[in-house]
Amino acid sequence: MQDVATVEEINTANKLTNSRSKIYLETRAYLRQSLSTLFDLDPLEIPINAHPGEPPILPSGMGNISLSHCKDAITICWHKSKIGIDIERTDRDFNHIKVAEKYFFHTNKSNHNNYLTKNMILNQWCAVEASIKWDHGKLAKDINDWQFFEKPKKLIHKKKNIHLDYSHINFHNWTIALAYEKQTSFNPEIICCSKNF
Repeated sequence: MQDVATVEEINTANKLTNSRSKIYLETRAYLRQSLSTLFDLDPLEIPINAHPGEPPILPSGMGNISLSHCKDAITICWHKSKIGIDIERTDRDFNHIKVAEKYFFHTNKSNHNNYLTKNMILNQWCAVEASIKWDHGKLAKDINDWQFFEKPKKLIHKKKNIHLDYSHINFHNWTIALAYEKQTSFNPEIICCSKNF
């Protein structure tokens, strides 16, 4: 992927640590290259607002984008309606029981431990992160306010009364979740790239 960055993005990257700067510039380059294909514009002409740690935003009328990356991949989703996306490696190493108890199950914890699998919790985490990105929220602040339902596939924000649907995509070594409103005509453009950051 050819590096593509505006002067502002380069100046922003120079204020970050080396590792964050590299990820910031590479993700913005993928974002610009992908959207340039979609809109048939030069990558540097894409009018995107994409500050570190903030969701990338396009001007009104150009649709909505969501971006996610893990240690070796980035995924970008564009849709005319609001959309949220998250990607995780399926072999991610974490204590799924502790994550489930801390974030997802607050009563009768012992009853859940017998049937919970790492894959179940990873998929739930991925869907909740996608919903937080749909809402342009923050993981630490919002994770406990989202309720996850496997059947039917629903995500509900208890305080804001937001109701979203979600879908999962298994792609090679990654699991990807999309969060969207029920009335969304579901045909987003998704670009998934393997990349060692």
